[in-house]
Amino acid sequence: MAITVNGIDALKKLAGTDLGTSDWIDITQERINTFADATGDHQWIHVDVEQAKEGPFGGTIAHGYLTLSLFIPMFTELLDVDGVTTKVNYGLNKVRFPSPVQAGSRARLVARLAEVAEVPGGVQITVDGTIETEGGTKPACVLQSVSRFYA
Repeated sequence: MAITVNGIDALKKLAGTDLGTSDWIDITQERINTFADATGDHQWIHVDVEQAKEGPFGGTIAHGYLTLSLFIPMFTELLDVDGVTTKVNYGLNKVRFPSPVQAGSRARLVARLAEVAEVPGGVQITVDGTIETEGGTKPACVLQSVSRFYA
């Protein structure tokens, strides 16, 4: 369930807060194939189920950038900011993919609002996120996301 705040002043008070854990998202082969079509990245490790069975992971895996792209839908489950006019992605400070995400697995986000800093017209937030897979021993993705919220 999302933490909901109204306005930038309320958002500032959340700096340093653990935002919790999102629901699981299914990483289906169909999702991986759709991402491959959207990006033009049809490397066999992602889309060739038969060849990937003989590969290093024993099956197809999600693109790293597919895993990263799921940050936004999972993050919006954790934090909802009302009373602002605009919400924009500003960038990433770091991203690592310590472990592959197997087709047929599930992933979720664990997040912390690390920092809220003033910028002209609003605030910039830094979120420390870890995307994990169900039963995984290492994170699938560790990231630091930067977004801006304008009054």
